Amino acid sequence: MLADRLSTLLFFEATRSLESREEQVETPLTSTKVHVLGKGLAIIPVLRAGLSMLESGLRLFPDVSVGYIGLERSHDTAVAHSYYSKLPNMSGRHAICVDPMLATGGSASQAIGLIKAAGADSISFISIISARHGVDTLLHNHPDVEIWTAAIDPELNASKYIVPGLGDFGDRLYGTY
Repeated sequence: MLADRLSTLLFFEATRSLESREEQVETPLTSTKVHVLGKGLAIIPVLRAGLSMLESGLRLFPDVSVGYIGLERSHDTAVAHSYYSKLPNMSGRHAICVDPMLATGGSASQAIGLIKAAGADSISFISIISARHGVDTLLHNHPDVEIWTAAIDPELNASKYIVPGLGDFGDRLYGTY
């Protein structure tokens, strides 16, 4: 699946500059030093479309903690309401919030606010496709959060969907159009 491949590449980029430390590891043949992340990592998908990105993060970081944030955007107002939040202990962790679409920036800003309230040390946001408006909004609301995206489309339509975009990612992924 293309979303999985893009997510893997985005996870590589988003974690490339995180602090690491050396650890001694015993192999069957010798002892060697390896680099590991300097602090714990938590991946938090925004339900439900963000689940499509979780597996690639788990493959890269098998000891990662996982949290979930459920946000549903009203088709009438384009404002999201929270219906679920379950986060691990965020103290001493770098959080990566994942949602394949960053349109208005409202849902992403809400999710980041919840992660900050839970005590994350630092936060990155990964999306597959973004609108310029959403990137600007998220940077305005949370200037300390790094944003990683595969593409930035120029605008939103009257319904607040990314143009040209690809429609509703979750509906396309799960066949619920």
